[in-house]
Amino acid sequence: MKALIGLLCGMIFGTGLAVSGMTDTAKVLGFLDLLGDWVPDLAFVMGGAVLVTLVSFPLILKRTGPVLGRKFFLPASSVLDGKLLGGAAIFGIGWGVYGYCPGPALSASVYLDEKTFVFIGAMLLGMAIASRVGRAL
Repeated sequence: MKALIGLLCGMIFGTGLAVSGMTDTAKVLGFLDLLGDWVPDLAFVMGGAVLVTLVSFPLILKRTGPVLGRKFFLPASSVLDGKLLGGAAIFGIGWGVYGYCPGPALSASVYLDEKTFVFIGAMLLGMAIASRVGRAL
């Protein structure tokens, strides 16, 4: 039952990403182009997501645990270290170069564009390399 609910939630999330324009690389790159022809649409998408999180997160954490899990998995540290900043920089560079981040890229795979699959392959390869490097350190 958990897998079915997870699939349904993922489909709703992916649909939301597509409807909002987050799977449109031209729109995302336009949003990131602050000094050129800036496309402000995605500011409303992100603002809505932040607002929902700010309202719901404190309410959800008052629960003893998640509805479909045993415990919450929260960050153990609030320190901004090199791993966090480096990962954020790599994420931002990847987002800015092509216009995808992981969620929208996976959602956009239904469009069957070969460039999207190349991005997803590179993303998975990067994740595997980061995992091995992280274990080695």
